[in-house]
Amino acid sequence: MTLLFEDRFDTLDEARWLPYYLPQWSSRAATATRYTVGDGLKLRIDAGQAPWCPEFDGDIKATVLQTGVFSGPVGSGLGQCHFREDLVVREAQENRRLFTPTYGRFEMRAKALDHPRFMVALWMIGYEDEPHRSGEICVAEIFGKNVRGDSAGIGMGLHPFNDPGIRDEFEVVDVPIDAREFHVYAAEWRPGNVRFFVDGEQVKVVDQAPDYPMQFMLGMYEFPGAEPATYPQEFAVDWIRAYD
Repeated sequence: MTLLFEDRFDTLDEARWLPYYLPQWSSRAATATRYTVGDGLKLRIDAGQAPWCPEFDGDIKATVLQTGVFSGPVGSGLGQCHFREDLVVREAQENRRLFTPTYGRFEMRAKALDHPRFMVALWMIGYEDEPHRSGEICVAEIFGKNVRGDSAGIGMGLHPFNDPGIRDEFEVVDVPIDAREFHVYAAEWRPGNVRFFVDGEQVKVVDQAPDYPMQFMLGMYEFPGAEPATYPQEFAVDWIRAYD
């Protein structure tokens, strides 16, 4: 394989990463990414941060970087990541494809959180310039409630959304690691299959795969809950690597 890039986040390269989250369903201002860079990336959720899209996603808070954006005009339902049927574009976007590969190996070295209200993830979604190009490859999705001292449940697999050629095949795999420390999470996406790795060890294979351009979503989320939280909460990412 050929290394396409290695991002150690000395700065935020806005030729590669867009600093907002699915802004077509909300706005760039309401979904602006909170982060620091230098010696890696720290995504952040702060005290008093507002939900990213209360109209369609309730009280969920998010801070995310993404490598592309696609949407239709205001009032339309055309846009990426249809997480519910009644979504409506609230802010039109300039369609951009910064990094939208088809196939490759993609790696992240990162620390998860163990607070039960938070989740961190690296995932891929179809660029969705055609409606069926909408599948998801989840490289790693880690809920704090699944993080223990000697093991962690790591979510990985595929979701179809509106892709009729993909069936839902997702699993939370128990891995004997302390996910609060740095570990390497990876997916190797080839025609017809996707292989998932933790620290270089293969932990899951799915024998199906999207065959169209996909963009990256790197982020953290806070869900409503009774457990008190101190702020800021941070998701530390040491580096991201992409191979052809």
